[in-house]
Amino acid sequence: MKQDIKIEAFLANLALFKEAAEDELERIAQGTRVVHALRGETLFHKGDQPEGFHLVVYGQVKLAFTSPQGAEKVVELIGPGMSFGEAVMFLDKPHVVYAQTLTDAMLLHVSMAAVFSELERNPGFARKMLGGLSRRLHSIITDVEAYCMHSGAQRVIGYLLRDAEQAKDGRGVEVVLPTGKGVIASRLNLTPQHFSRILHDLSEAGLVRVDGRTIHITDIERLRAES
Repeated sequence: MKQDIKIEAFLANLALFKEAAEDELERIAQGTRVVHALRGETLFHKGDQPEGFHLVVYGQVKLAFTSPQGAEKVVELIGPGMSFGEAVMFLDKPHVVYAQTLTDAMLLHVSMAAVFSELERNPGFARKMLGGLSRRLHSIITDVEAYCMHSGAQRVIGYLLRDAEQAKDGRGVEVVLPTGKGVIASRLNLTPQHFSRILHDLSEAGLVRVDGRTIHITDIERLRAES
């Protein structure tokens, strides 16, 4: 019973279910299971048939595919509170990417049967889910626009500003990269060398200071002006 309550609480914080009623969440929770995954574990492969979708409770997951030449392209990085796999589930088509954990992770797997059963039971639930999917689509379009219209430096700056948090000492702003720079570079449609060069240039300009995976933003207003 405790686990059911926790599952419902996590589902309630998911964009897809933000407006769902308590009884709707209870029924969805009955078709949801907890998944514990170790770092580097593959959750599904490209070509697998979806049986539902995932929500990350904690940890990091990458969605990626491998080119015919063997190069990996990271499509999206999924963190706590984010979901993935919904669109493919509704299309009833195989996954076009694979999902792999970048850290030890805990996820919820929401079964397709539970979602479809609720959709048939309650048309209003369908409208709520469409709103959540629309917000996700808007985010994807924003990413595509950034790839097409922005320079590599602008993409990196945009990423840093999006994830920037006030440092604990109150004297600056910092970003802790959730995974290796190579994965972040692929997500931003950059080569690892280009990503490192941009960070070096920003450091030389006095805008950031790089300390491993922690990026200290030394002048956030100047950095915003460069974006």
